[in-house]
Amino acid sequence: MQTPYYLVDKTVLLGNLEKISYLRQRSGVKCLLALKCFATWSVFDLMAEHMDGTTSSSLNEVRLGREKFGGETHAYSVAFSDDEIEAVVANCDKIIFNSVNQLTRFAGAAAGKQLGLRLNPQVSHSSFIIADPARPHSRLGEWDLDRILPVLDRISGVMIHCHCENNSFESFSEILAGIEARFGSVLEQLDWVSLGGGIHFTGENYPLEAFADRLKAFSERWNVQVYLEPGEAAITNSTTLEVTVLDILNNGKDLAVVDSSIEAHMLDLLIYRLEAKVLPNRGGHSYMVCGKSCLAGDIFGEFQFEQPLAVGQRISILDAGGYTMVKKNWFNGVQMPSIAVRELDGRVRLVKSFTYTDYVDSLS
Repeated sequence: MQTPYYLVDKTVLLGNLEKISYLRQRSGVKCLLALKCFATWSVFDLMAEHMDGTTSSSLNEVRLGREKFGGETHAYSVAFSDDEIEAVVANCDKIIFNSVNQLTRFAGAAAGKQLGLRLNPQVSHSSFIIADPARPHSRLGEWDLDRILPVLDRISGVMIHCHCENNSFESFSEILAGIEARFGSVLEQLDWVSLGGGIHFTGENYPLEAFADRLKAFSERWNVQVYLEPGEAAITNSTTLEVTVLDILNNGKDLAVVDSSIEAHMLDLLIYRLEAKVLPNRGGHSYMVCGKSCLAGDIFGEFQFEQPLAVGQRISILDAGGYTMVKKNWFNGVQMPSIAVRELDGRVRLVKSFTYTDYVDSLS
């Protein structure tokens, strides 16, 4: 198969999903796939067997969840517009408003749906200010009880998303205790609470049993149905970006240029100033692996290889599922990676390829 392409491995994906199923069974929590992270609907058949539905951040995601995944469809947006609210309501089961203003404005249009409100506890777990929901002057959710309490009779639940890449159960439990202390007067009047995503509970050595028991205790204390919105947790390590070396240079370091680009195909590496992951990443030959775009900082990272790299050699960039395919773009007109799936029986199936026509049609 010609590179570049994203390769989703269903066997690895299934390992994450089985942990989600265990969590659901032990705790009673419902889990919704966060489409903002991963929306590759070719594997939704497998994911739907282990999850309860989807949650969204836009009208397009709401429709995708309804049409391709099924189950419960939660609609959320930082701000809905007048020209989309009717379609959003038509495609969701629950609609969660980011502010009291939006709730008041659109409650009538959403009559018949379960309404929710996003709360901001003003505490969070995030290593990146750009992704911190509780950053100073955050626009994400209401925090003032004087604004929240008067509208409780209009909602049946809330969403409290305040984690980003949180792999610490202790941190999660401490933040949840703070939420209980701050918003107890709200929680006791609700039917459901979504605790959002950003919790890496499928990670290696995460205390899944303790996490499940903490969620169950929270649910029972407040008599609410708890939802989680895993994105990265559902698809961690399931996907690689397969690339090919196009050129070898040396400018004080050995450089390997590949047929991909971080700005176009793994944008979060650029946004968060991270390196990609390549294994085994050992050996006596060090190369800076670079993208082919004109951006000077288009660099996947510096890695060790056991043998010298050569033009035509394949490199697998690991953990390339989350926030990649949903963010890919046509910068420089670089060829868009195809999408392939490795089925449970090992067979690799090409599910999507992109052409010059797709590039042209994305413009005007």
